[in-house]
Amino acid sequence: MRDKTMTADEAVSRLASGMTLGIGGWGSRRKPMALVRALLRSGIGDLTVVSYGGPDVGMLAAAGRIRKLVAAFVTLDSVPLEPHYRAARERGAFELMEVDEGMFMWGLTAAANRLPFLPVRAGIGSDVMRVNPGLRTVASPYEDGETFVAMPALRLDAALVHVNRADRLGNGQYLGPDPYFDDLFCEAADAAYVSCERIVDTAELTKAAAPQSLLVKRHVVTGVVEAPNGAHFTSCAPDYERDEDFQKEYTTAPWPEFAERFLGGDEQAYRSAVRAWQEGRR
Repeated sequence: MRDKTMTADEAVSRLASGMTLGIGGWGSRRKPMALVRALLRSGIGDLTVVSYGGPDVGMLAAAGRIRKLVAAFVTLDSVPLEPHYRAARERGAFELMEVDEGMFMWGLTAAANRLPFLPVRAGIGSDVMRVNPGLRTVASPYEDGETFVAMPALRLDAALVHVNRADRLGNGQYLGPDPYFDDLFCEAADAAYVSCERIVDTAELTKAAAPQSLLVKRHVVTGVVEAPNGAHFTSCAPDYERDEDFQKEYTTAPWPEFAERFLGGDEQAYRSAVRAWQEGRR
């Protein structure tokens, strides 16, 4: 067992253009935004992004870093359709594989179990098959003979996720109401980088929470990044809720202006810019 702690920039330095990158969280909830901001500071692009999409997808799309997106949706929750994603999609900026939420989960599960595909009923009889002509069906080899969609494995070169707590060895803990699918993202990837609100001793992880809250296991984690407020402006319950005011600023400000104001420096500069913006509203 070894200490896997690193900075967000060190984690991103291990990535490369052209990779298939999975990003955990769900919509505008518990997204690894500190890692996404570090990715935006890098020159990495031409990415295949796999995500239950939120502002992670919106920012990377606005910055022109996505070659292909695999998603079930891209939303900000309180804003139904992520506007920067929508604008990029409308101008044909990247290829899209849009599938049902369950199909997406099954693709991650197949990858986590090193299977080429898994059969799923979702998609049969829907336009999912029409808009994804590469999808195939498979017949049950048993007496029922039922036809299923053969959802291909969503194998990832790397995964980025954010949790409430982690230890230095890579065990990650969520304390909110939903694990989302961060464990599957990590298991489906060749390398997984976990950011967290706070790094604690291993023994601290189960003092105030059940062992079942240990979502991400150390054997699938490559690096751990301590990033307080690292999901901002998305939520990271119970530590903080979504910053709806700042999310509104993100959705209404022109992207070049937003990027220059908030994303031009390192993470400390981002926090300072957010504080200045908040003080200016008072």
